[in-house]
Amino acid sequence: MGKSIPQYLKELDIRKSVVSLATGAGAIYLLYKAIKAGIKCQPPLCSNSPICIARECPVPGERALPQEAPAPEASDVGGPKGLAIERERHGRDSGELRRLLNSLECKQDEYAKSMILHSITRCVYLLEAEASACTTDDISLIGYMLDDKDNSVKIQALNTLKAFSGIRKFRLKIQELSIKVLELISTIWDTELHIAGLRLLNNLPLPDYVHPQLRRVMPALMEILQSDYILAQVQAARLLSYLAQKNDLLYDILNCKVHSNFLNLFQSTHPGSLLYEILVFAERLSEGQNVAHYRAVNWHYNEQSLHEALFGEGSRLADRLLALVIHPEEEVQIQACKVIVSLQCPQDLVARSSCQPSSSYFKNGE
Repeated sequence: MGKSIPQYLKELDIRKSVVSLATGAGAIYLLYKAIKAGIKCQPPLCSNSPICIARECPVPGERALPQEAPAPEASDVGGPKGLAIERERHGRDSGELRRLLNSLECKQDEYAKSMILHSITRCVYLLEAEASACTTDDISLIGYMLDDKDNSVKIQALNTLKAFSGIRKFRLKIQELSIKVLELISTIWDTELHIAGLRLLNNLPLPDYVHPQLRRVMPALMEILQSDYILAQVQAARLLSYLAQKNDLLYDILNCKVHSNFLNLFQSTHPGSLLYEILVFAERLSEGQNVAHYRAVNWHYNEQSLHEALFGEGSRLADRLLALVIHPEEEVQIQACKVIVSLQCPQDLVARSSCQPSSSYFKNGE
């Protein structure tokens, strides 16, 4: 009471300044406490977390040595040593891939194993020389990961094997895992696992001793082909197209049970990538059943078989093919025409110019 308005404002400014100073001092003190706690913190036990995936683990129970950032070393080209890929390009082994493989041998949790395998996959693609220097024991180590209880680890292991399969000297070793991969695909309904497993198989020449297992998993492959996951369907169609060229597997494929709406796979509304692979598959089947030695046998197919869906008397495949001839994508158009030609001309007559369209499949005028 009795104070003028300017005096009140001046007193209010002083109080605000005091509060600000107190708040700032408190923040600085808390920051000091945090820094002090960080300095005193001991290095963690070797938990093998994804943060440490590039380190080699010490004996279990020991603490990992803290990694110090080394000063950049001058390279021959005048700049500091950079990424591992840069060091390899200049003829130096970064050792990154070997460290990752070594860390995979340590006891890891599922998340850490997935991250390590993902990093190994990247290194194989980027560090060609280091990847080529790996051994078949490294492939076996990765193969053990296919038995892990966690599906994400299995998927990353499949991706890593796919990366290594691009190196010729590892293909034979990876082929030995084909039966295991087929088992995973047929017993676990996981789309990402299907995609990873099928991509690996499509990157390998499958040996004859795998054929018995292929016969057993044929229904599973056909189910994946008829699923609603485009990437998995594309990979399944590619594998089946490859297998359709194997004489001892052709009947097993054609006699495999399919859904009543199988021809929906030929609808023009599907992505061109899927339509193309489905059409290639149909062409391989048509060519295979038209070969003279296959036609020489009186094969019997069940009523719900792939053969009846595609080539049976009641099949509407011709209508679907004619619709795809005017598809917007040229690749699909051409492949649809190839299927039509293969249906009209037996394989041993395709090369003859006198091959006339048969009225048994396409109606007169079509």
